Amino acid sequence: MSVALASVCALLIAAALWELIGERGETASRRFRRGVARRLGTGGSADGGGGMLLASAERRLERAALTGRISPIALLTAKLAAGVLSLPAALTAAPVAPGRLGSLVVAGVPIAAFLAPDLLLERVARARRARVAATLPDALDLMATGAASGRNAGALLGEAMRSSDGPLREELARTVAAIECGDSQEQALRELRERESGANLAALAAALERSRRHGSPLSRALNEQASSLRDDHRRAIGEHAARAAPKMQLVVALLLVPSVLLIVAAAIVANSESILPSF
Repeated sequence: MSVALASVCALLIAAALWELIGERGETASRRFRRGVARRLGTGGSADGGGGMLLASAERRLERAALTGRISPIALLTAKLAAGVLSLPAALTAAPVAPGRLGSLVVAGVPIAAFLAPDLLLERVARARRARVAATLPDALDLMATGAASGRNAGALLGEAMRSSDGPLREELARTVAAIECGDSQEQALRELRERESGANLAALAAALERSRRHGSPLSRALNEQASSLRDDHRRAIGEHAARAAPKMQLVVALLLVPSVLLIVAAAIVANSESILPSF
């Protein structure tokens, strides 16, 4: 618990310091950030690993829809700060670790703190994908109705965007804006597939592109995708309910049954004089 608290505090402190530098010292730190970005982003044998780290941070921020709020350099700085600031907690916990686990604690805690921001971003990305999957079937039904009447992909995406909300509306709005700004439909749909780490919007983009290229029936494909998403949602609800039953039984076995036995024992002790014969 203390290690997790130290990691979270380190991440928050690093983020607060970065925000303070970005707001108060932008002019003074611009040259430093440009130098770091140049070293992390350029190729070559010396900077190839840094470029990979920067590209990985950009992909994680893109999946979590935080590209405009957090820069990749800020994410890498927070990760490094979390790893460094967790060292005192690791050194404190290492002597009390059983057996030879002290060295594992010293090495594992900074690594866990370094990876903690990535885990938080992945959790945000999973929640975002879940929200997209929950609202996408209704948008697909609307698009299927429009496709049956002969509307093109741009009009279908615009109608689905206006009828949606949350992350789905944001993703569709970016695609519609790209098409309206002059990008080809193929390029806009390819960017949608690259942004979306899940299979839902990628399947929608593939269906739209397949219909544009080969003239395949779009309405049927959209209806099938909507039906598949609803089946997956019902299956997920059933699996969640199945996992809830053993948890409830565990609560009953560990909490309710002992509490009832304690009440019975208290009643027996309170009435022991009348129940047990006097000697």
